[in-house]
Amino acid sequence: METRAPYVLIGSFVLAAILAVFGFVYWLNNTGGIGPRTSYHVQFQGPVPGLLVGAGVLFNGIRVGEVTQLGLAPDNPRFVNATISVASTTPVRADSRVGLDFQGLTGVPVVTLEGGVIVTKSGETPTPTLIAEAGAGQSMTQAARDALRRVDTVLEDNSGPLKDTIANLKTFSDGLARNTGKIDGILAGLEKMTGGGTPAQKVTYDLRTPQNLGPAGKTLSTSLAIPEPTAVAMLQTQRMLFAPGGDNPGFADFLWADSIPKLVQARLIDSFENYDIAHAPLRTADLGQADYQLLIDIRRFRIATEGEARVEIGLSARIVDKNGKVIASRLLDTSEKLDKVEPAAAVVAFDVAFTRIAKELIGWTVQAV
Repeated sequence: METRAPYVLIGSFVLAAILAVFGFVYWLNNTGGIGPRTSYHVQFQGPVPGLLVGAGVLFNGIRVGEVTQLGLAPDNPRFVNATISVASTTPVRADSRVGLDFQGLTGVPVVTLEGGVIVTKSGETPTPTLIAEAGAGQSMTQAARDALRRVDTVLEDNSGPLKDTIANLKTFSDGLARNTGKIDGILAGLEKMTGGGTPAQKVTYDLRTPQNLGPAGKTLSTSLAIPEPTAVAMLQTQRMLFAPGGDNPGFADFLWADSIPKLVQARLIDSFENYDIAHAPLRTADLGQADYQLLIDIRRFRIATEGEARVEIGLSARIVDKNGKVIASRLLDTSEKLDKVEPAAAVVAFDVAFTRIAKELIGWTVQAV
């Protein structure tokens, strides 16, 4: 005897289970799941592309509910009315800001809620309809389109002035091209006037050492040192000096090979060596202590332009022993006529004048020590 299967009971149970699942899903999507919920009306003042029933609602970035209803505003087709269901504990206020955000790579839209401080007092009506900010539903793509549309409108409205401006720029550019040489000359003049640009290369001149000082009739029998000559601050320079004071434009690029005191010291030592190399004087920086020192003070080393142009060299010389006692002193002055006030001619005149004064100084020093 076969057992009679309860097909009707089994079918009814399966159908009831399916209906229960569908009911739970519907309840979850439309009421937001478990826990007390509160519904709010939201009005968007523009399109809400991609927003669907069931889309999430975020408060300060946290999901608190879902969109339960969408529809057009009957009094203004441009507005969109939405109903959202959120957890009752969500601090939605009358002044909470409402917007639309697009999440993920696909740009899924969600309703966003932020802030709000106005609290509904007891006895008052519930929170009124929340008004979204203008353009809240505008995506980045739409915003870019609107911006480009506005730019296009501005360009179209100002097409005439823009064409004139471009034409003027072309005219100006053509004028610059035609006058490039003149502009370069003007800029070069400005650089020269203000001291800018690449500085001019300085030309260095040396003082020639006397060669023919005659036979050494008498030589230095004791050691002699020549320290660096002393001079006033004005003479501590490599520039050519003029009297009366001032500069000569023709000597703007002129430089002595060293400062005047150091140059005179070096050439005097060279002159003593040419006179008697075996008993040449030393510098004070050399090792050992000399028996005597030849102290030089430079008084003049310049070009005089008053009256007949000439170069002038004036020295005061003193010979002191190891104890600092002056055993001899002398003033030496000389000048040489200058045919033309220019660097090359001036250096030749200084060479002649220095040769004369070096011979006189050597002869006097040899006799004194």
